[in-house]
Amino acid sequence: MKITSILYLLLLGPLVGNAQENLDFSGNKTIVSPEINGKQITFRLLAPEAKTVKLQGNWMKTDDLNSGIKDSRGVWSFTNQDLKPDIYTYSFIVDGVKATDPNNAYQVRDVSSVMSMFIVNGPESSNYTVQNVPHGTVAKRWYTSRGLKEDRRLTVYTPPGYEASKEKYPVLYLLHGMGGDEEAWMTLGRASQILDNLIAQGKAKPMIVIMPNGHTSNAAAPGESSKGFYKIDMVTPDIFTGDMEANFSEIIAFTEQNYRVKADAKNRAIAGLSMGGFHSLYISANQTKTFDYIGLFSPAILPPENKKSPIYENLDAKLQVQKTNAYRLYWIAIGKTDFLYKHVAGFRDKLDKMNFSYQYVESEGGHTWSNWRKYLNDFVPQLFK
Repeated sequence: MKITSILYLLLLGPLVGNAQENLDFSGNKTIVSPEINGKQITFRLLAPEAKTVKLQGNWMKTDDLNSGIKDSRGVWSFTNQDLKPDIYTYSFIVDGVKATDPNNAYQVRDVSSVMSMFIVNGPESSNYTVQNVPHGTVAKRWYTSRGLKEDRRLTVYTPPGYEASKEKYPVLYLLHGMGGDEEAWMTLGRASQILDNLIAQGKAKPMIVIMPNGHTSNAAAPGESSKGFYKIDMVTPDIFTGDMEANFSEIIAFTEQNYRVKADAKNRAIAGLSMGGFHSLYISANQTKTFDYIGLFSPAILPPENKKSPIYENLDAKLQVQKTNAYRLYWIAIGKTDFLYKHVAGFRDKLDKMNFSYQYVESEGGHTWSNWRKYLNDFVPQLFK
């Protein structure tokens, strides 16, 4: 029996080694990065041959890179003393080359950039983490777009208990920004964690959330469609064409044909960040009896002058009709240093002159996921009351 076991291990060993030859089993277990002690975060990278190593984090200014301190073992270290509770992303710059943290398995993609990530725990970030509460289901679904002549993918969140019940639910259509896709709100925005926790806390009604791909030149996230593997571009040719807005009714139809939903305006909401806020503005203005709840998170407001579409024409008249149709909530939020701040201020001035009722939230910071997660966390509890 012992001989058989030894022979088995001898034969299996090379097979396992070959199958896992690209995995790294030689990592230095003594290196911890990032090491989180309250609000103090220490990052470490073993790079004995490197001449310079710098740290680039989304909590820093663009040109404000921290240089590391190198010890006798060749480990570079960086310490940040006071990071508030939130989710953060970072990279190392090694001799001018950007790299993720090899000691941190948690990574996220934003457009074409892949970054290491971590979370600083606290009350402000608790809804971004997985808690011991009932969980919803997240699915990636394909629907046929006759207008765009292709099958397209979207992400669907159904609330805890959906599969076992016969209940009908309200729907939030949640849209991403330029460069994003149908995965962005789930990975960067932590949408499912936020929804699970708010529902468990009794702060939000159970709802279905539909997260479509807003780029009509891409059927799905990079590498997830028949387009194959391609160089990811933030600025795609479909932006400001009106194609997304003009064909949005197909997404609503797919949802209402495939899910148990309450199919009326008082049970529909639409919200989005940046380009998704722009889409939400124009979709709701062109379908004035479709949504009673509208959320514009750091929205773009007007298309460039050279971009023409019936979707963008006569906005003032469309807003007047939307006002007359008596929506329940029109919610606008933006950071004080957001590059779109002046555009939003101009839009608010327009709404004020029209006596168009809205709620306005002004936060610290700029055009960031830190703000958009907060906006979603604050917006969702106000829906479907």
